[in-house]
Amino acid sequence: MMSTSGRIVAVTAALATAVVVSSCTKTEDHDHAGHDHGTTTSETVAAHNSDDVMFAQMMIPHHQQAVELAALVPAHTANKELLALATKISGEQQPEINAMKALLLQWDVDPNAMGDDHMEMSMQGMVDDATMSKLGSLKGPEFDTLWLQSMIGHHQGAIDMATDEIAKGQSTDMKAMAQAMVTAQQAEIDQMKQMLGG
Repeated sequence: MMSTSGRIVAVTAALATAVVVSSCTKTEDHDHAGHDHGTTTSETVAAHNSDDVMFAQMMIPHHQQAVELAALVPAHTANKELLALATKISGEQQPEINAMKALLLQWDVDPNAMGDDHMEMSMQGMVDDATMSKLGSLKGPEFDTLWLQSMIGHHQGAIDMATDEIAKGQSTDMKAMAQAMVTAQQAEIDQMKQMLGG
């Protein structure tokens, strides 16, 4: 799994560089960004469509909730495997948040804009407020069980969204990140199911 994390770090670093480069050579013509005009590197990086934008706008708050869920763990359990998993999830998803924000900035889209209300409804696997509150009140094995059940659903929602991005997106960087999410989060779902005893 280190190779996946390594790829994400590499993508994040590449995107940070691309944002700096493209700020000097910004392409105004978004509608034709996908056409081949003997494209420069910055134009290739900028090629994207509305599915790429929507995926990033939905996945940023989705990932932010995963980081928030991970942050709950140290105060509510002494389960070493769960503590390690929470650290791993946070370590994977925060760099992805940063990379998605960098791409949106490169595309002249506000990374803090959520978009339409229907977009929020499309964020699959989000943990509801009642469950978040309940997690805050639990300790030990009860917390572990609800947290794992919640994170499995959360990860599955992310995989569904990422699979959709792979099929419909245009941005090479965003699609590569979506594929890395599918690989990492499916492995974590398998681990969490084992931790739940099935």
